[in-house]
Amino acid sequence: MRIHFKTSYENDIRLFPDRWSFFVYAALVAGAVILPWLLDDFFLGEVTNVLIWAIAGLGLMLLTGQTGQASLGHAAFLAVGCYSCIILMENGLPFLLAFPLAGVITGVFGTLFSIPAVRLHGIYLAIATIALSVLADDIIVLLEPWTDGVSGKFAPMITIFGLEIERWTTPDRFYWLVLAVTILCTLGYRNLLRAPLGRAFAAVRDSEVSATAMGIHIAFTKAAAFGLSCAITGLAGALMGFYAGAFNNETFSIVISISLLMMIVIGGLGSIHGAFFGAIIVAFLPQALSMATDTIGGLIGANNVAIPGLETGVFGAILILFILFEPMGIYGRWLKIRTWFELFPFARKDMFKRQKSYLKTERLR
Repeated sequence: MRIHFKTSYENDIRLFPDRWSFFVYAALVAGAVILPWLLDDFFLGEVTNVLIWAIAGLGLMLLTGQTGQASLGHAAFLAVGCYSCIILMENGLPFLLAFPLAGVITGVFGTLFSIPAVRLHGIYLAIATIALSVLADDIIVLLEPWTDGVSGKFAPMITIFGLEIERWTTPDRFYWLVLAVTILCTLGYRNLLRAPLGRAFAAVRDSEVSATAMGIHIAFTKAAAFGLSCAITGLAGALMGFYAGAFNNETFSIVISISLLMMIVIGGLGSIHGAFFGAIIVAFLPQALSMATDTIGGLIGANNVAIPGLETGVFGAILILFILFEPMGIYGRWLKIRTWFELFPFARKDMFKRQKSYLKTERLR
């Protein structure tokens, strides 16, 4: 069992709790870097898809898990990031400039949307974001001179210092590009949580009345959360466009928004690890179901077995089971297992009993 003695403020907010944690994450990064030499192109593409979903999950996690603002409209911001990056590159801007600019543009859109949205709470905020996601489809069609409407766009070749990167022809290079963006977004997210703004996010999430009493500007904090969340989501949207190769107004539907929210709930709200665990479920579940149906079809002598709504039904069942039996998600369950082993034989079942008490200040919101 590792006991952390925090004797200073710098010690309390350090990036890694101890050296062991640093070496574990360093080993994970090293394993991720050498992965293209261990997997074939198909599974490498699936891992790349997991990383892109994880970046999108980090964006939504910052808003919903860290600040407590429910959103069912992040598919619209994925679309803004995707179209912004491609349009900028079509107009002659290199990828190294178009890609971060797409994140900035999406962040500005998110901040503008937050100006009226910060006045809403709970289900009303979720309804407003759903409306934005539905409107995004029509807006893309109306902006046909820029977006090519229902015909859609094709992602151009990525060129970085003369090195060509494309998902199909050079999957290893595209994987390393996505991995680099994932690491940068994760480090940025982690450092943001250690900053005063990140602590203000958590205060607003737990109790707006208490946060106001501590001198936190609620509207500014929520707007900053929307802007930063949408900026990260925009980067994920741009990578999704390059991963798909072709996209149109139907690519970023409201189903994507719902999948994103379910992903962070299943992975574990309020944690970086939850975004990655949830991304693994979202990315690999369709492939696992496809392999399972093919195997069952082969055993019963039926080819091309198709069960309508199977993926949605299984995803919904998994979400219901987590809400009922493990609201803290996969990462929450892992924390309980790790704590049990660390405290063995002194661990007790009541240590993990679900708490049902609430702050009195929550009643005043």
